[in-house]
Amino acid sequence: MHLVPPHRPRPDYKHRPGDCVQLDVDARLTVGNSQPLGLPLRFGYDSRDPFALTLDLRAPTGTVTVWRLSRDLVWEGLQQPTGLGDVRVWPPAADQLDLQIMLRGREATALLAIPAQPVRRWLATRAFALVPQGAEADLIDWDTELNHFRHSRG
Repeated sequence: MHLVPPHRPRPDYKHRPGDCVQLDVDARLTVGNSQPLGLPLRFGYDSRDPFALTLDLRAPTGTVTVWRLSRDLVWEGLQQPTGLGDVRVWPPAADQLDLQIMLRGREATALLAIPAQPVRRWLATRAFALVPQGAEADLIDWDTELNHFRHSRG
């Protein structure tokens, strides 16, 4: 069974700036040809950045690496292979339960195996409930963004 996110804002949709939701899961990380390493990770969604998720990877050394991913990319990756360049996502294979996310950095490529069901449920019931799919652009202050762009160019 696939959960489907709301695709249009609901009539009762009330956005509160700065609403956040998080999901903590245990994952397996493989870098290069190394053995998989279990590590906790946290997905975060903040309505102030409505198109993105954060993915916090916590290494055993205590170091936290933060990746920003498209919320729609992760959702689509739960259904079919998707992504280009530095981030690619694959749904669970027929005999597996894990979502696969490949992160390519300057020095290495990492493959994360993350339990798909909690991610699917969290996106559908928490992140898309906070800001429905298709309502993200309504939360952007386009005048501020345009002014920022103008000032950064020159």
